[in-house]
Amino acid sequence: KKGKKAIGTTGRGIGPCYEDKAGRRGFRVGELLDFPRFKDKLAEVLEEKNFLLTQFFGEEPLDFAQVIDEFSGYARRLEGFVDDVPGIIQAALERGQNVLFEGAQGTHLDIDHGTYPFVTSSNTVAGNACAGAGLGPTSIGKVLGVVKAYTTRVGGGPFTTELTDETGAHMQRVGTEFGSTTGRPRRCGWLDTVVLNNAARLNGLAGFVITKLDVLTGLPTLKIATGYRTPDGETTRFPDEISELERTRPIYLEVPGWQDNIRECRSLKELPKEARDYLDAIEELTRVPIAMVSVGPERDETIVLEDPFG
Repeated sequence: KKGKKAIGTTGRGIGPCYEDKAGRRGFRVGELLDFPRFKDKLAEVLEEKNFLLTQFFGEEPLDFAQVIDEFSGYARRLEGFVDDVPGIIQAALERGQNVLFEGAQGTHLDIDHGTYPFVTSSNTVAGNACAGAGLGPTSIGKVLGVVKAYTTRVGGGPFTTELTDETGAHMQRVGTEFGSTTGRPRRCGWLDTVVLNNAARLNGLAGFVITKLDVLTGLPTLKIATGYRTPDGETTRFPDEISELERTRPIYLEVPGWQDNIRECRSLKELPKEARDYLDAIEELTRVPIAMVSVGPERDETIVLEDPFG
């Protein structure tokens, strides 16, 4: 419906799901186990959905019987997997087991703290792991921020360090930068420590996991954004409003690149000096220590500097 005004989401429907959740008309997975109640609720919800489909979007209505048949199959398949997840997690913690939560999207796609409206429909900051899993915040022992050695963005929205030249194409090609859900090409640019520092604050980061360092191999000179130029002067603060961000220009620190293949490296001392200097610059500019460094796509191509459960 938005046409050219679309913001570049996946288009897979998670936004409407959250709209229904906030509107108290969404379905919880447990309701599939009480199928008569599910059918009654579906009849009410489908009336509204079909009105929107036919009167607003000009589409064909959904058939009640067809939806019921489809979801009765889902109910049978999912029945054995529905359980008290918060209780399971709490029991694991009480037994002294390690529990790892993984966020799926970047901090600045957060519905509240991201580059609104160019965001996803949920909270993507670390604190939402507690809300989503039903766990108290004091149970979280450590938060690590996973960040590429350069910056990417998929979809629309301002991107201060974006590269539309051969260097950006190199990052996209070597880094296989295509969306995991839709296959859309990701926009690429130099590492932005204004973004990193804001993410570190919002998530309470104890360390960084730097990924795809190998993608930068072969570039003669690397740049790191240390601040922004704005109509009101220079700043290291991430703008609150999208209109401010659209007017920013990067302030860069330039450092030498490296030419040697680093995928066989398994310790920092094995990395070229230029690669170590690049990592040191990230730590200095963000005041966040690096806990791990990925030097390739394989599981064993990782330099572990700190045990996350240590």
